Amino acid sequence: MWPHILRDQLDVDEATFWACVRDRAVPDRGVPAPPSEALPADLVHLLISNLGLDETEIARMDKEEAVGRLRRYWMEGDRSGDPGSTAPSE
Repeated sequence: MWPHILRDQLDVDEATFWACVRDRAVPDRGVPAPPSEALPADLVHLLISNLGLDETEIARMDKEEAVGRLRRYWMEGDRSGDPGSTAPSE
C-alpha cells in the first residue's frame, strides 16, 4: 500500500518523500518560484483600485516605490507620479 500512496497520491519516489520529511526539501512540482522582488498582490490591487495606476506602470516599480506611492496617496491624496504634487483639495 505504501508504494501506491507514494506513487499515485503523492507523486514522489521514496527518496524524495524522505528528503522532504527529514530535510524539508520540497519536491519539484514544476511551479516557478515568484521573483524575489515581486510586489505582493494586495499592494498591486491597492495601486490599481485606489490610485488608478495601470499594470504596466506598476510592473516597472520596485517595492519601495510602490509603497511610497501608496503612502503619499493615504497621507496627501497624491495620485500623480510627482512626489511633490498633491491632488487638488475640495
